[in-house]
Amino acid sequence: MWKTLGAQVRQYKLVSFMTPVWMVGEVVCEMIIPVYMGLIVDNGIYGQDMHYIVTTGIKMLIVALLGFFSGCMGGFCGAKASAGFAKNLRKAMNDNIQTFSFENIDKFSTSSLVTRLTTDVTNMQNAYQMILRMGVRAPMSMIIAMIMSYVLSPRISSIYLIAVIILGVIIALITRSATNYFQKVFEKYDLLNESVQENVSAIRVVKAYVREDYEINKFQKASANIYLMFVKAELRLAGMSPIMSGMVYGVILLISWVGAHMIISDQLTTGALMSLLTYCMNILMSLMMLSMVFVMITMSTASARRIAEVITEKTTISNPENPIMDVRDGSIVFDHVNFSYHKDSKEPVLKDICLSIRPGETIGIIGSTGSAKSSLVSLISRLYDVTDGSVSVGGVDVRKYDLKTLRKNVAVVLQKNVLFSGTIYDNLRWGNKEATEEECRRACRLACADEFIDRMPQSYNTYIEQGGSNVSGGQKQRLCIARALMMNPKVLILDDSTSAVDTATDAKIRKSFREDIPGTTKLIIAQRISSVQDCDRVIVMDNGTINGFDTPENLVVNNKIYREVYESQTGAGNDNADFDEKD
Repeated sequence: MWKTLGAQVRQYKLVSFMTPVWMVGEVVCEMIIPVYMGLIVDNGIYGQDMHYIVTTGIKMLIVALLGFFSGCMGGFCGAKASAGFAKNLRKAMNDNIQTFSFENIDKFSTSSLVTRLTTDVTNMQNAYQMILRMGVRAPMSMIIAMIMSYVLSPRISSIYLIAVIILGVIIALITRSATNYFQKVFEKYDLLNESVQENVSAIRVVKAYVREDYEINKFQKASANIYLMFVKAELRLAGMSPIMSGMVYGVILLISWVGAHMIISDQLTTGALMSLLTYCMNILMSLMMLSMVFVMITMSTASARRIAEVITEKTTISNPENPIMDVRDGSIVFDHVNFSYHKDSKEPVLKDICLSIRPGETIGIIGSTGSAKSSLVSLISRLYDVTDGSVSVGGVDVRKYDLKTLRKNVAVVLQKNVLFSGTIYDNLRWGNKEATEEECRRACRLACADEFIDRMPQSYNTYIEQGGSNVSGGQKQRLCIARALMMNPKVLILDDSTSAVDTATDAKIRKSFREDIPGTTKLIIAQRISSVQDCDRVIVMDNGTINGFDTPENLVVNNKIYREVYESQTGAGNDNADFDEKD
């Protein structure tokens, strides 16, 4: 995990290295200043030597300025290194997410991925900067202060050592208790993000059913869980401050008492005692900072693990070594295909599927909800890979094609239509970024989208809001169909993509397909029998198997499922009552 994350430092290695160097420089300067303070007291004030006080004071000022410069440079380098590290983490995750197959995407929820790209990366950024700065500064300050204290007075420095050991044990116990809560809180962030995302994306449904109060309560519960976790953790950390203060003041009193006796017996100078008191504060405060570093590291460990999971996730679908870069035609063959979404599933989703579709055919697909219609067509463009058997397009197993080549030739209009923020032209050019305005208009004519686009104030330059919230469901479906047509595919798959379109418009779309793209193989998943009645052949799916595959005319006679759908939607039950005897 740490090796994976460490690789994301990349071009920020130099500033990552220079940050602790500058911090060491700052610490060294801070440790020199108490020495000069003691010398001023012992040699300048008691010796009544004004020249010594001035010259030593100038040296202190120079050292302080050097320390200030080192601190500023350490802050600058640390900020640059941590921000760059966070940028690379986001890029690495986003780049890998783009390679994910549907199977990989199913493994992570959308809200979880959002949390990992935002909150978890921010935690890593803060932790990295703290490690580079405080993680170096605190232990170096403690070590150097202890050495300087030992040089001045081994007897008094032993007081520091005992205090550090006692305080270290107490802080470790408090930190360990608090970090258990910090680790749990990030799991709650996923639930909070999921609540927000679901509420915002479905705000129209929420308002339509007057469920605002329910959504508000759900959000408040998710938010309250995070609040309670943080309060429990912070309550434990809050104990550090009074313990630290009590220990610091106790050590100062003890050092002052012991130091006073040593000054009286000429074993210690007043200036040295001042220096020792300063080092005492440095040591104990450094210990406090170090404990905060440990807390941050522990908090970020959970984030680091979640980020590494996304970066190291291997796509289940990848290009072969020598991929085929051309799809000959739109013929499709399923050869004894079995498919499961999970390898350990007891029952496959698709069972022993055998199909042969000729180029240019229009194939309808019907079946009850859950009969695996969408699963069937997802295998054609390798959104998923078969478990057993093979799927061929253009006479070649789809696993031998270059993925981009295959998916440019097999256009899929998914069941859930998605538009992106931008103009209508921008959305259409997702299918072909080099498309001319005329090509865009032609695709919209085929999809019958030009009817409503021409009525819009800015026509094809009309801005589409995020998710297509400013167009109706039917308009969104037609724009998505037009976008797929922009690819000039050899295979066009419509996954229930005209469900929100009226029957007249649906008929116009199918008519334009027959007349304008006769060479394209068209697969139409539909719930309406009218959407598949003029198809060349129709596949009838039932519980992951093919119950029938024939012309609509033959299926209405020979297939019980198709006939039941036909009769229920057309009211032709009485005319076909005699067909029951043939099944």
